[in-house]
Amino acid sequence: MQAYSLDLRERVVADREAGLPTAEVAHKYRVSPAWVRRLMQRYRASGQVAPRHRTQYQAPLLAPYRQQLEALIAAQPDATLAELRTALGVSVGLTTVWRAVRRLGLTVKKSPARRRTRSA
Repeated sequence: MQAYSLDLRERVVADREAGLPTAEVAHKYRVSPAWVRRLMQRYRASGQVAPRHRTQYQAPLLAPYRQQLEALIAAQPDATLAELRTALGVSVGLTTVWRAVRRLGLTVKKSPARRRTRSA
């Protein structure tokens, strides 16, 4: 989605500064009232109304380890995330390992608990 133009942002700020209520400004420019409030909050805090720079996409950290991870899971399907991380030899969080496993289309859930046998 494209950011709203600088011209629109300046007009919204000008109307709010002139005393128009948030709901009226939002209706006039066909934007959400929440966006108008956030824009005004940012304007009061920093004096800026220009859109912020977008962050660039970052490739998954464990992408180079994909084949190794697949082999580890095939060899030991019941390995925990911590065990997989140790076997890979990388310094990442468990959530990162979980995301990599999920991208492979696999799950890390263990077998469901079974009913205990009754004592005789």
